[in-house]
Amino acid sequence: MIPFNKPYVSGQELAYIRQAVEHGRLAGNGRFAKKCERFIEQRYGVVRAMLTHSATAALEMMAILLELRPGDEVIVPSFTFITTANAFALHGAEIVFADSLPGHPNMDAEKVEELITPRTRAVVAMHYGGDICDMPALERLCRERGVVLLEDAAMAIESSLDGRKAGTFGEMAVFSFHETKNIISGEGGALLINGGHWIERAEIIREKGSNRAAFFRGECDKYTWVDKGSSFLPSELQAAYLFAQLEALGEIQAMRKAIWIRYHEGFSKLEKKGHVQRPAGLPGRERNYHSYYLICRSLQERSRLIRFLHDKGIQAVFHYQSLDQSPYAAKFRDGKRKPLPHAAHYSDRLLRLPFFNELGRDEQDHVIASVHAFYAK
Repeated sequence: MIPFNKPYVSGQELAYIRQAVEHGRLAGNGRFAKKCERFIEQRYGVVRAMLTHSATAALEMMAILLELRPGDEVIVPSFTFITTANAFALHGAEIVFADSLPGHPNMDAEKVEELITPRTRAVVAMHYGGDICDMPALERLCRERGVVLLEDAAMAIESSLDGRKAGTFGEMAVFSFHETKNIISGEGGALLINGGHWIERAEIIREKGSNRAAFFRGECDKYTWVDKGSSFLPSELQAAYLFAQLEALGEIQAMRKAIWIRYHEGFSKLEKKGHVQRPAGLPGRERNYHSYYLICRSLQERSRLIRFLHDKGIQAVFHYQSLDQSPYAAKFRDGKRKPLPHAAHYSDRLLRLPFFNELGRDEQDHVIASVHAFYAK
């Protein structure tokens, strides 16, 4: 079976983990964690980067920082992972779902404008597949309406729009280092802060609500409980693995780009014949080659294709199911659900193909040939 994903070891991961063990400190916020944070800050130009044990944890830190009150609304895309919404619902927000673009899974900025009310506290943009949303439009909209703009850039490390990197548009952003992402640590994430006024409290929240970070900098003579918070730090073992990946970032991106381009060229004829749609390019974007997907013509066709590929030894999978149609979404807006047709379109028809750094040419050719064989039937 050609798996959907296979975690990558770039070369120094085990050596760095050994160094962490020998150094004798495995809890969070150690030497490798600080190296990772400095790397992210310097490469992406963010004011502060804070490692977390997952991107979900970083999203929850955002929610705590917002000081949400009963009735506050947070706008999120419907076509996204559960935690994009759940992190804010967990801390009291009323979730409002935005539809996707007609030609891309990303949220539609024009539809977002229609959803903003006096109760809207934040808009969370998620960059699907590493293609950045229309962030300039969302920046203008949020600035004019006094709303906080946040980025779920879990898939989008190294992506850019008109030269600006993902993670630098919102007041805060998150990266994911889950094993399915470009840069990995098994589980893992980071909170990126672009507004300095968030930093002090974010440190406290990440340290279980204590001023422990200030204590270790010598800014107070003891540390104690000063705010809400939780245990959001990753271990030093995760950070050691992650630092090796960050050092190999250029090599990893080059491998993924070659695989993505080979897929894209391999399915050109199928798209011309109207069998599938390939990932659409968006103006001004440089994608990070996070994943490769096809859009089938119907839910039934996608289901048949998944079974066909499985019989050929290929693990292909669908992706998100529209959150606005989920059972839990019924609790928001008194259960009133406006149809979001484009999000539903991608929920029913988007198919992801095996995509990992060590995917061999022969394996990839087998995937491409098998998809062609399905449509030749």
